[in-house]
Amino acid sequence: MGNSISVTQNWLLLFKGQISPSSVCSVTIHLMGICPGDAMGLTNGLASPPGAMGLTNGLASPPGKKPLFSFGIISDVQYADIPDGHSFHGVPRYYRHSIHVLQRAIQKWSSHQNLNFVINFGDIVDGKCPPGQSLDAVKKVNDEFQKCNRHVYHLIGNHCLYNLPRDKLLPLLKIPGVNGLACYDFSPCPEYRIVVLDGYDISAIGWPQGHPKTLQALEFLEKKNPNSDKNSPAGLLGLERRFVMFNGAVGREQLEWLDGTLQDATKLKQKVIVCCHLPFDNVASDQEALLWNYDEVMNIIHQYNCVKACLSGHDHKGGIQLIPMEYTTGPLKQP
Repeated sequence: MGNSISVTQNWLLLFKGQISPSSVCSVTIHLMGICPGDAMGLTNGLASPPGAMGLTNGLASPPGKKPLFSFGIISDVQYADIPDGHSFHGVPRYYRHSIHVLQRAIQKWSSHQNLNFVINFGDIVDGKCPPGQSLDAVKKVNDEFQKCNRHVYHLIGNHCLYNLPRDKLLPLLKIPGVNGLACYDFSPCPEYRIVVLDGYDISAIGWPQGHPKTLQALEFLEKKNPNSDKNSPAGLLGLERRFVMFNGAVGREQLEWLDGTLQDATKLKQKVIVCCHLPFDNVASDQEALLWNYDEVMNIIHQYNCVKACLSGHDHKGGIQLIPMEYTTGPLKQP
């Protein structure tokens, strides 16, 4: 799917790309330098606040206003050189076809005159890719990304880590970070900063078997999930359904880094977009797709008015949540 979204300055947007079984999600987002009193609107039958701009598949801009910058996003390509089949949850999958969807997205972005960069939200190769093919499959998809004539920033997802460990995956995708973490930030223009979180910082996948973060994750799951299959949410209720092995958490060191980064952005009067493979919001996402400690991340985000959007992948159904910035505490509410 391809859509255009304009993001304004006085709403917190939590967005997950909608993905159909036959295609991955590709979206172009335009950051508008418009008046603080303006709001934003989206298509696909989503409710917009009063006075919002209604967007179709093209960019709708206020007269005389140009985007500060534009960028493409794509998530959950989940390529594998295997016949069509079904996901671990029984959803139809078109493994070989997915790379053709990626190619079309890259062609579209490369022809976009004003596109500044692209963000890939992870899961470029499917977990059902045969182990002996993992490295070649990741390289094949990465080669397609490198054909884009804009810089591509990568995030990691659970399917990425099913195929390759961090020490091989991060250098291959040129993901910056410290101590094996895939978190970083960059500024596409002086007014904005993009913050990328590593949702599998604390995880039972991706780290070596005896690594402290692996052991921490396994101990956590043992307490939270009574099932012998830790990927199963069976018997878990409500928000507890997120405590499954295919999710993960942001660790303490990374939370402190996020807080410090948002402090710095506030001092510089920058607006921030936070990106993570795992969703942060239980309205925009299915409960079993949430980051384990999504509440801790959102508590930090709500301390700062600089954060204007949170973008994620992982949950293939897609979803959105708009939060007026005056709602800085309590439950998230639709305006």
